[in-house]
Amino acid sequence: MTVFSSSSSTPAALAAAAWVVVLLAVLRSDVAQASSDDAVLWPTMPPPSPPPPVGVPAPVLLRKLLRPAGGDVAVGGGGGGGVRPHRVEDGCAGADDIAIDQAHASPLPSGVPAYTVDIINRCTGSGGGTGEECAIANIHVRCGWFSSVSMVDPLVFRRVGRDDCLVNDGKPLQAGETISFEYSNSFPYQLTVVDATCVASTSPAP
Repeated sequence: MTVFSSSSSTPAALAAAAWVVVLLAVLRSDVAQASSDDAVLWPTMPPPSPPPPVGVPAPVLLRKLLRPAGGDVAVGGGGGGGVRPHRVEDGCAGADDIAIDQAHASPLPSGVPAYTVDIINRCTGSGGGTGEECAIANIHVRCGWFSSVSMVDPLVFRRVGRDDCLVNDGKPLQAGETISFEYSNSFPYQLTVVDATCVASTSPAP
């Protein structure tokens, strides 16, 4: 009867068993590390907010409407002039009460275009007043390098500087008064009021 000895196979079996134990320990460590990494990278998210109750409108963000500074709206005149709105409820408003109306006129015999200009004091007083507080003087107009082929009375309208013309020699226009002139050039000038001063009326008492 043949007997097999296990003395030669025992060390190999023990070594294999030892390696199995080591591998199991390494795998268990990797699984534990992966679990901890997932806990760091994927934190628990808070639950979503519940929807608003049925029948309750969603909040609305209100926006404040702002008016343009000054409130002036230029309206083109016949030759490029502008007309400012009149603010009767505020009494004399200085430059805001001066309107400029410009239109084409008959050209010169040489064919040079001509333009008529009316400068109007539209102030009539506040609250139905007599207009005595509506005289406006020192009216300055933005006019570029104003010039004219035909003569313009310098006491009515003249250039006193670059882009600066003086109306009525600086004297006041009374409430409702209009001062007019005509000039000739190959193109119309854009005339807009930039400055004017409310003064006491100089009209004679009735």
